[in-house]
Amino acid sequence: MTKDVKVKAPKKRKSASLERRKARGGWIFVAPFVIGFLLIYLPMVVDSITYSFNTIKVIPGVGYELIPVGWANYYEALFDDPDYLQTLIKGLQTLALDVPMIIIFSLFMAVLLNQKMAGRAAFRAIFFLPVILSTGIMEEIRASNAFTEYAGSTEGIDDGSGQNASSEIVSSMDVERLFSGMAVGEGLVEYVAQAINNIYNIVNRSGVQMLIFLSGLQSISPAIYESVQIDGATAWETFWKITFPMITPMILVNVVYTIIDSFTTNSNQVMVFIQNMYTENNVLSSAMAWIYFLVVILILAVVSAIMSAFVFYQRRD
Repeated sequence: MTKDVKVKAPKKRKSASLERRKARGGWIFVAPFVIGFLLIYLPMVVDSITYSFNTIKVIPGVGYELIPVGWANYYEALFDDPDYLQTLIKGLQTLALDVPMIIIFSLFMAVLLNQKMAGRAAFRAIFFLPVILSTGIMEEIRASNAFTEYAGSTEGIDDGSGQNASSEIVSSMDVERLFSGMAVGEGLVEYVAQAINNIYNIVNRSGVQMLIFLSGLQSISPAIYESVQIDGATAWETFWKITFPMITPMILVNVVYTIIDSFTTNSNQVMVFIQNMYTENNVLSSAMAWIYFLVVILILAVVSAIMSAFVFYQRRD
């Protein structure tokens, strides 16, 4: 009699799911940042928080000693220092004016650059060029250029006639007369005039936002536009009922990016004030920096919560 020999089938090796492989790939890409953050940046953050709750006593020949003072540095920054709170309020006012200007301008230019026209790629590169010129050593070169300093200032260039270039731009366009005929408030007139005088900085800080808006516009299916054209929708209706709702996620991203970029740029008056204070009193400057950080986080949370209620996310079934 022959005995039946049982042969065990080889076990199938479980392969990782696509989501897990993507997750591992993502961690590999962010690993350099995570390692650098844990080893370099995080200790500096801890030291900064520690200094903000202490005062430094210099011991000759030994070094220094940290003496805990609780919330004294924060109290001094908010209530004893006469300039910090005023500078912070002015910075918030500037932010409230600059962010809408940058978002509106970048969206307007993205819609134009998304149209079919000759030299479209060249125009896109031209509008993104200021982003490259405002980084690293190019920023130092630009800062030392007298012409760009005049162009970026609200005072403009004095041509010897007692008027500056920026005021000539506003008067030539006659913004006040234009809006007075439309019976609008003086606040809107001043806002438009300030936007015109600040057009140099707006263009310089709109390059990244334009690219984000362009990517959002190009992700909209052409079939949607074809269907609304067949239904007889005008370009105005198409923009407000199709284009604008579809790019609201990009608007939220750009608003968050613009706020962070405005708060952390080297030209921000609050950042300059904190850096100057560091040379005089580094523990007080640490407290000011953390107050500034908490204000930024609070503004981002409020803006994101409000705008998230109006964001439209397209379903992809």
